[in-house]
Order: sequence, then structure tokens, then C-alpha cells
Amino acid sequence: MSEAATWEPVIGLEIHVQLKTETKMFCRCRNAYGDEPNANVCPVCLAFPGALPIANKRAIEECIKLGVALECAIAERAVFHRKNYFYPDLPKAYQISQYDEPLCAGGKLAVPTADGDIEIGITRAHLEEDAAKNIHVAESGRLDGATATLVDFNRGGTPLVEIVTEPDIHDAETAKRFLQLLRQTVVELGFSDAELDKGSMRFDINVSVRPAGSDELRTRTELKNMNSFNFAAKGIEREVARQIRIYEDGGTVDQETLHFDPGNEESAPSRSKEEAQDYRYFPEPDLVPVHPPAELVSRFREEIGELPGARIRRIADTLSFYDADVLVTGGLDRLWVALVDGGADPKEAANVLANQFVATGISPESVDAGELAKLVAARSAIPRAAFDEALGKVGEKGFSADPYLAQKAVSDVSELDPVIGRVIAANAAQAEQYRSGKTGLLGFFVGQVMKETGGKADPRVVNERVREKLG
Repeated sequence: MSEAATWEPVIGLEIHVQLKTETKMFCRCRNAYGDEPNANVCPVCLAFPGALPIANKRAIEECIKLGVALECAIAERAVFHRKNYFYPDLPKAYQISQYDEPLCAGGKLAVPTADGDIEIGITRAHLEEDAAKNIHVAESGRLDGATATLVDFNRGGTPLVEIVTEPDIHDAETAKRFLQLLRQTVVELGFSDAELDKGSMRFDINVSVRPAGSDELRTRTELKNMNSFNFAAKGIEREVARQIRIYEDGGTVDQETLHFDPGNEESAPSRSKEEAQDYRYFPEPDLVPVHPPAELVSRFREEIGELPGARIRRIADTLSFYDADVLVTGGLDRLWVALVDGGADPKEAANVLANQFVATGISPESVDAGELAKLVAARSAIPRAAFDEALGKVGEKGFSADPYLAQKAVSDVSELDPVIGRVIAANAAQAEQYRSGKTGLLGFFVGQVMKETGGKADPRVVNERVREKLG
């Protein structure tokens, strides 16, 4: 019996999303990324004696809006708590968070797949202040192997929403897709850029395994502070395999926090994993309870439009599920709709957006969809070099596709055949490999011909003629 048939992973996620409010959660310090270290601090976020917090109204409203989008119940009364623990990035030695009376609880997010939706339960979504940023003095920049740690308190006190899922995820790919879908939802709601490389979205992953068919929850480990969807999936797969090996060797899994290093085959343990009782929560005496107005919650329900998951399912009725998923999670689907409305072929438009446009780094919002639609519709009729040049300029103000549409791709075989003949002759070894069955080299020859013609040849004609010439 295979491992997959014998064991079932059980995965829960804790996702932290920084809000892009102008000021911090409990003080009026500037909330900004990239400023000089320790420039945006005050007596409140540095925990000077006698300094009192004041809650950020905008942050509270944005947390409620996310809760509505995640189909959570919005509390009539929510309370801030002190979560007591000591780390060098917490000058108060406690974090203002929420515990048993959060703003949002009991929601769900359906993850579309080619085989149907996978519903992931949301335990809670609550507000807290972020800790400061530890800067580890090590070649890797990570805690493991560091010789010292510096602290930048600019991030300390910034508004943070924590989303905690139920342990409803049972494979690495579903975890990855959930995180991608949640990120796109957060970005579209407009209250966070959720940039993984800047740390404005990061996640902890709780992993355990159990015998397939069982409903028990065994000892779990936590992969801490992940900020890459691919690394998250890889870390889950590695940790699942590690735990299975331990159980099959007759051992037991220790409950601990691990720091995933994608370059190594092992995740270094950091500390024993804490439980809620290890933190010692109690109500924050300097902040009053929050009572979300019912009319505010109702307004948010009306304001939230069609969410990413629903759009994936709708677009998959026209394209493949894969194409729909790439467009929506990449934030390209609204531009795709505009291109199709402008006359572009749906599949051709999806291919251009997902494979070429995204590489330009141009914001979809800056594009004149009508001009891009004309360009996509004429893609095969104009030189590739002209198309590539135009695509790199579609975000410029006043861009027009017309000068590029006036150029015509070279499709006359009498012009192309001599070029193709020279390319094949100059690459005789590759030609022989192709004829011996290495047909993947076709793209190499097409590329060489396109290079020789300055990108002016019609790629479809070149493809056909090269294939014929190579026999």
C-alpha cells in the first residue's frame, strides 16, 4: 500500500495580512514600508510608561469587511486582549490582539478546482498589532545560523488581520491554492497590497498526519513565517514525508515550531510549539469593546461584488479551468473580459495575458483595453517583433496599436525558405538530432529563423516550413 493510501495530511493555516492604513493600529505613527529603521515610532508603540492606545477605526472596518467576504458571523461585541509573551520585537512584552471574542468567526472560503469546490472553514479573522521586525545577521537572513539579531520598530504596532482556518486542508496543492485565492480576495477588497516579498502577507502552517480514514488530530508542527506559495507547498510536502517516516519507524512527533529552509532537506526546529494557555490572555483594560453597527455590516454586504472564486467558476465555462484560475489569481480577468468585449478571441486573449503581458510588469488598470484588443486580434498578421514592442508600450498614455498593425508579417515562402535552409545548414547536428526523434528542437529552429528575420516572419508559416524541411 502506498504512503498516500496509508496516511492523510491534516493542514491548518494562520495567515497574517498587514493593512495599508495611513497610521498604526493603536497610535498615530506613520504606517509605511521602507522608511529608515526606527523612524516611525512614538511612546505608544515603544511602550513608554503611561502611554495609552487608541484603536484605529479604519482598521476595524476593514477587518469587518474581510469577515463579510469570508462569510463570517460579525460579532455584536468584540474585545481586545493582551497576549502576554516576551520576544525582542515586543517592547510591551505583550501584543494587543483578540482571543475569545474576535470581530469575525465561523466563516468559509470555497477553493474552486477542476473537480469541484473544496470548502475551507474559517475559524476566525481578528485584528491585532504587528510585532517589530527582527533582522537576523546571517548570510541567509534567517534565524537559523544567525550570529546576532537587530530590531526595527517601524513595523511594531501596524494593523494586522489574522485569518485562522479549520484543519480542513489535506494536501499541499489545496493549501497553495487557498493562499493564492485569499490573497487575491484581500487585494481586490483594497485594504492591503498583500506583497509576499515585503512581508505584508505571511503565513504559518500547522501540519500533522493521521491514518487514512481516521478523524483523530495528532501532534502537529508549525512551519513559521512563510512568504512564498511555492515554498509553502514544498514545506508541507517535506514535513508530511518527515512525519510519516517518524511514525513508520515507531517514533513520535514532537510539537514544535520549524523554520523552513528551501535550500536544505530538513527544517530546523526553533522552539517548542506554544498552546494558547502558554500566552496568558486577559482583556486589554485601556481599550473599550467594539460594537460593529448593523448598518455598517449591511453596507459591506452590498458593496462586495463578485469575488475571485466565483469568477473562476464563471470564466471556466468559456475557457479551461486552468486558464480561468491563472487569469483570476493573477488579477488579469477583468482585462481579459474587456479584450473579449473588444473583439479579441477568448483563448488568444488569455494566452497573451498569461504568457506575455504579465511579463511586462504593466498594471492592467493602465491599459486601453480597446487598443490592446486590436493588437491581440492582429497578433498573427504582424511581425512578432512589432507585437512584442507594442505589448511593452500598451500601458503608456495615449498608446495606439495602429502603427504596429500597419506592419505585416513575412509569410511568403519564397522569402522564408532560403533563410530556413541557411539555419538548418548552420545547425546540422541539431537537425540530425531532430530527425532521430528529438522533436523538441523544432522550437530552437523556429527561434533561429525568427532571429534571422528580425522577428518579422509569420511564426505559423515558419513552423510549418521548418517541420517540412527537416522531414
